[in-house]
Amino acid sequence: MLFPRPLGDLIAELEKLPGVGPKSAQRLAFHLLKGSDADAQRLADSIRDAKVKLRFCLKCQNISEQPECDICRDGRRDGSIICVVAEARDIAAIERINEFKGLYHVLHGLMNPMDGIGPEQLRIRELIQRLQDSSVHELILATNPTIEGDATALYLARLLKPSGIRVTRLAQGMAVGGELDYADAATLLSALEYRREM
Repeated sequence: MLFPRPLGDLIAELEKLPGVGPKSAQRLAFHLLKGSDADAQRLADSIRDAKVKLRFCLKCQNISEQPECDICRDGRRDGSIICVVAEARDIAAIERINEFKGLYHVLHGLMNPMDGIGPEQLRIRELIQRLQDSSVHELILATNPTIEGDATALYLARLLKPSGIRVTRLAQGMAVGGELDYADAATLLSALEYRREM
C-alpha cells in the first residue's frame, strides 16, 4: 500500500469529485493534511451543513435553504417566462448578466442514453406541472450547446409544442460544445437576446 489507509481513503473520496483526477486528489489531500485542524474542521462542517440545510426549491428545483428559493419568492420576477437550465450553477451564470427577469427551472442533468439518463431521470415532470399555470407564455431552453444539451432541448421542444407555449433556445454567442458557467456576461447576454424559436 502506497499511503496509510486514512490518507488513501481521503484521496479516493477526493477523486470522486468532478474534474479531480488521481494527481489532483493527492495534492488536495496533502494540502488538507498540512492545514490546521481548525481549517479541516471548517471544511468538514461546511460540507455537512450544506448537505443538512440545503434542499431543492419546490417550484424550480434550484438549491435553497427554504422550501422556495429566493428567485421564486421574488415578486418582481416575470412569471410568464421560465428559463430551463441543466444545473443550478447555470442560474448563477445567467444571473451575472443582470438582464433576465423571469423564473427558472433546473433539470438536474441532461439526457444521455449512453449513461442511462433519459427524460425520467430529469426534473421534466415537475416542469410540466408548473406549465399547467396558464400564465407561462415562454419557455427558454438554456441547455449547453452540446449533443446532450441539444437532445434535451429538442425533446422538450417537441413535448411542449402542442401546449401553445412559445419555446425558444439560446442562440448566437454560445459556442458549440461550450458550457454556460464558463461563458462571459457579453456572450450570455447576446445568446439570451437572440434566442430562437424551436
